[in-house]
Amino acid sequence: MSKINIDNTWTLFLDRDGVINELVDKGYVATYNDMIFIDKTFEALKLASGIFGRIVIVTTQRGVAKGFMTVEALNVIHDKFLERVKTEEGRIDKIYQCIDDYDSGSKYRKPEIGMALHAKEDFPEIDFSRSIMVGDFIADMQFGRNAQMYNIFVGDESILVDGKEDLTDEIFENLYGYISSLLKKEG
Repeated sequence: MSKINIDNTWTLFLDRDGVINELVDKGYVATYNDMIFIDKTFEALKLASGIFGRIVIVTTQRGVAKGFMTVEALNVIHDKFLERVKTEEGRIDKIYQCIDDYDSGSKYRKPEIGMALHAKEDFPEIDFSRSIMVGDFIADMQFGRNAQMYNIFVGDESILVDGKEDLTDEIFENLYGYISSLLKKEG
């Protein structure tokens, strides 16, 4: 059960790969057909839509920089995903994507908070102290901490070694597990 009280003044920041869809082993989601959604993802998004005021995805997609896909192909993937979210009665207010490679120095690449700042420009009501970051990788947790968000880690805890577990506030198996915990707290 979640440790904090959430209402519609809160924003949910979500990583994509490993939170929404399965990671591709040694590769990239280059087409919509490559997206294998994690169990109960759409149910979680539907439930989250009734809890959070804003829901945004912040995703690093270096496959574009490495030439595995174009920005246009990435946008098609995200457009089809957003259509499905809507069909499943969920909501994503916007997807922010960083297509830069590791060594680019980009302020948008996690753990830098450029995507969070861009979201706040688009939605001025976002308050990072009333925001949750859900991710499956250390850079996601660093991003959340750098923006002073509450961090939810989902997935394989074994990557949280050498003191990096201090970056997390709570750990769940998946997004649905976290959102369900919020509903249990309300009920």
